[in-house]
Amino acid sequence: MASYSEFTMPSRDGKNTLACYLWEPENPRGVVQIIHGVSEHVGRYAGFAQFLAEQGYVVCGNDHLGHGKTVTDGRYGYFGPKDGWVLVTADVKSLRDAMGEKYPNVPYFLFGHSMGSFLARTYLCAYPGTVDGAILSGTGQEKDAVVAAGKTLASSICAAQGPDTVSETVNKLSLGAYNDQFKPNRTTADWISRDEKVVDAYLQDPFCTFKPTAGLFRDMMEGLQYISNPDNLAGMDIRTPVYLMSGDQDPVGSNGKGVARVYDFFKKAGTADLTMKLYPGGRHEMLNELNRDEVYADVLAWLEKHTK
Repeated sequence: MASYSEFTMPSRDGKNTLACYLWEPENPRGVVQIIHGVSEHVGRYAGFAQFLAEQGYVVCGNDHLGHGKTVTDGRYGYFGPKDGWVLVTADVKSLRDAMGEKYPNVPYFLFGHSMGSFLARTYLCAYPGTVDGAILSGTGQEKDAVVAAGKTLASSICAAQGPDTVSETVNKLSLGAYNDQFKPNRTTADWISRDEKVVDAYLQDPFCTFKPTAGLFRDMMEGLQYISNPDNLAGMDIRTPVYLMSGDQDPVGSNGKGVARVYDFFKKAGTADLTMKLYPGGRHEMLNELNRDEVYADVLAWLEKHTK
């Protein structure tokens, strides 16, 4: 049986306290650190975490700044006034270090979903050689001009109204646009999964109903620029295995095209062990899709292959 616990640790911003979660099996064979996406929280991964724990993997994760139980000031979807992307990535490293001290002799993996996959990719560039593998779920990469335009728009709103401002324009052009390919829409979140129960639970979750701030979008665009820069990609440890998994109807990954672009980034950087899988008909959250049992099994198989 796996045990579940919650704990806290200081954020690297020097102000906030991170809410952290831990699933521990009796005889750990590895550690998987979950890096969640925008407008969600680690609690949504409880079923997946329990599954991995039952297979012998410690699972941990923290709610990012501006997300989940980490928020104490009511400002959801807000990393901070500046350097938000750097700080959130540093928080990922802090948890990795803490768990590494507790479990020093087993393989350590990152599992990043959506924005969390962007953070995982940033981590691989910023802290090369400090993990034994990375699974990137629901990742993607818009064209450079689109990212630059998004950063300019978000930055202008931050300058005029403050980084903690929620911009309807920015949200409509980004997250709001993802639902367009699934018209006629049943809900505003049809794009995350074909499973209507999952979509309804997401929309009823108080930690998922907020809209991100202009500051977060600015920070995320800076992150996307960082992880598409060949100089930064060249700094990765090419020995670190990477597994990309997405639905071929995921708008974040441009229905597979954006995922393939990220695959090419890693390939050109020299990543030696690189795998990509696109699930037919799958939308954004493959862990919460109708074929989640298949997805769980595939993730486990990849972990087993890289657990020494």
